[in-house]
Amino acid sequence: MKIGIMQPYFFPYLGYWQLIAAVDKYVVYDDVKYIKGGWINRNNILLNGKAHLMTIQLDKSSPNRMINEIMVRNDLVEKNKIIRTLEHAYSKAPFYNLVVDMLKEILMLDTTISLMNYEAIIRICEYLDIGTEIIISSQIDKDESIHADQRVIDIVKRLGGTEYINAIGGRELYNKQEFAAEGITLSFLQKNQVEYKQFREPFIDNLSIIDVLMFNGIEDTKKLLSECTLV
Repeated sequence: MKIGIMQPYFFPYLGYWQLIAAVDKYVVYDDVKYIKGGWINRNNILLNGKAHLMTIQLDKSSPNRMINEIMVRNDLVEKNKIIRTLEHAYSKAPFYNLVVDMLKEILMLDTTISLMNYEAIIRICEYLDIGTEIIISSQIDKDESIHADQRVIDIVKRLGGTEYINAIGGRELYNKQEFAAEGITLSFLQKNQVEYKQFREPFIDNLSIIDVLMFNGIEDTKKLLSECTLV
């Protein structure tokens, strides 16, 4: 049983979805502290040939609060501004009409940022026919007294996992020997260098999944999900 665990990022890049597709159960890690300046409420899209940071506003965000405690600011003016930016950026992209309504529905939700991002994960997985079971961390009965890698190990074991796959950035955080001592194989997922046709050259990599969906049909996006390596 392969398990993946990541925080609920805001329309994250392709590698995040490759990880979801690579595991049997994927945990949305929503009951950890919010990190200001991270990817919980922002990501890059392509605008006028450059990476443009798209941010959704939050209410009372603080590193002293859990991600699942922080509400999205229900400001329709700001939300409609994001939608207009997406229209300006991608209205001429080949698959804009297939995905834009889904994006609008997600952005208009009046909820926490963790549940908005969770809804995006569910909807995009359905769109791409990714069959991974999605689980919310805060709904798992687990040992709340432990932290960091021990907490991850605890979650994996409670879900019956024998293999834990983490994004490549976790190589600095997690030790394969420590996981092996608990009967868990630890691997890291590295996104391969991929390119697809955008409006113009040069290709801008590691943008939000929104960019991938705008320029690729379902089958081509599913092929991109396999463009990764476990190390």
